[in-house]
Amino acid sequence: MSTTSSTPRPSVIQLSIKEKAALHAAYIPVFTEGGVFIPTSREYALRDDVYVLLSLPEDPQRYPVAGKVAWVTPAKAAGGRTQGVGIVFPKDDKSRILKAKIEEILGALMVSDRPTQTI
Repeated sequence: MSTTSSTPRPSVIQLSIKEKAALHAAYIPVFTEGGVFIPTSREYALRDDVYVLLSLPEDPQRYPVAGKVAWVTPAKAAGGRTQGVGIVFPKDDKSRILKAKIEEILGALMVSDRPTQTI
């Protein structure tokens, strides 16, 4: 007889962002702790736990993030937006360091008018 947990384990997503423009398109600065948009065709619900292994441009380190789904962009969304999920980073020191690192990489792009995949 096997027992199953009533809480499913969080899915693991590896997100490797290789260019500043792609990071700008994915980063969600309106979240206090920061967050990223992850293109995916997998179905998620709001508040689902997602474990992200995030790689940033010109940085060999992979950043583990235990985030939560904050919004879902469905397939065939209006305006041709990419299907995926917005993940909010947790409120912890690692997230604060990661947010600062992302904003340091983006620099002047933070105030760019370029369109993004986010809100």
